[in-house]
Amino acid sequence: MWSHRLALLLSAATVVLLAAGALVTSTGSSLAVPDWPLAYGQLFPPMVGGILYEHGHRLIAATVGLLAILTAGWLWRCEPRAWVRWLGLALVLAVVFQGLLGGLTVLLLLPKAISIGHALMAQLFFLLTVTLAQVTAPGWEGLVEQGRRPAPSRVFPWSAALFAALLVELALGAVMRHYGAGLAIPDFPLVFGGIVPPVFSFPVAVHFLHRAGAVAVVILAAGTCWGLLRRHAGNPALLRPGLLMAALTVFQISLGGGIVLTQLDPAWTVLHLVNGALLIATAGVLALRGRMLTRLPAAGAMAGTMERRSR
Repeated sequence: MWSHRLALLLSAATVVLLAAGALVTSTGSSLAVPDWPLAYGQLFPPMVGGILYEHGHRLIAATVGLLAILTAGWLWRCEPRAWVRWLGLALVLAVVFQGLLGGLTVLLLLPKAISIGHALMAQLFFLLTVTLAQVTAPGWEGLVEQGRRPAPSRVFPWSAALFAALLVELALGAVMRHYGAGLAIPDFPLVFGGIVPPVFSFPVAVHFLHRAGAVAVVILAAGTCWGLLRRHAGNPALLRPGLLMAALTVFQISLGGGIVLTQLDPAWTVLHLVNGALLIATAGVLALRGRMLTRLPAAGAMAGTMERRSR
């Protein structure tokens, strides 16, 4: 249980860290502290203005790093599964790499490639923490046992496609954010009063692709939920994350529209990033469980189903 509790604590702290990082970018405070790893040569500078956001972000990141080390050490001492112990070590390596990327963004004055990589690595680290929380959960062994008798279903292909689409959306969102393209298309839900931009530039193209990706995510989420409700309404291990994923998808689209309509209000942008992280994590958990608990219907069973429907 302590392995699971530590993983949950680490995941929750990472959500706070994601929110703090989004607040730094949204308030333009990324270079409020121009040196690294110290802040104006101090460990604790006066926490005023942008320094509060930037150095506060660093302090939260340091806390997350310490939690990752503590979690990995606990796993190495108490966890019997070798691959889970290595997952804990991967968390430590990831958080160290993320810290170095954060330092480089400051020392090199916000190069876009490193800033985007820093944003993506933060989300991938969060996914690792959620995976660890899942595989150390008390009910994991029950899922493993249930997975030895998988039911025929297409939940995994749909949920895996949704997870992949969300990763692409994450990358597009990071590019859009760090290239200042959040208002490249200033209206919502239309695009310059229509469906397709009349003229394309790089910011407009990235923004439009992000919106088009959101449409694909909605379609995939709807297809996944339809399959869950038809075949797995009695299986809470799949239905619960599926319904949560649907709710987070609707909320995410609303937040995206709110960002445009409020002209990049920091509260909306922070909520959009955090909700997006929760959405990707939920879709990842659903894909993982779908991989364990379901299998594609056999060709003969599919043919029989088609024949019965034709009658």
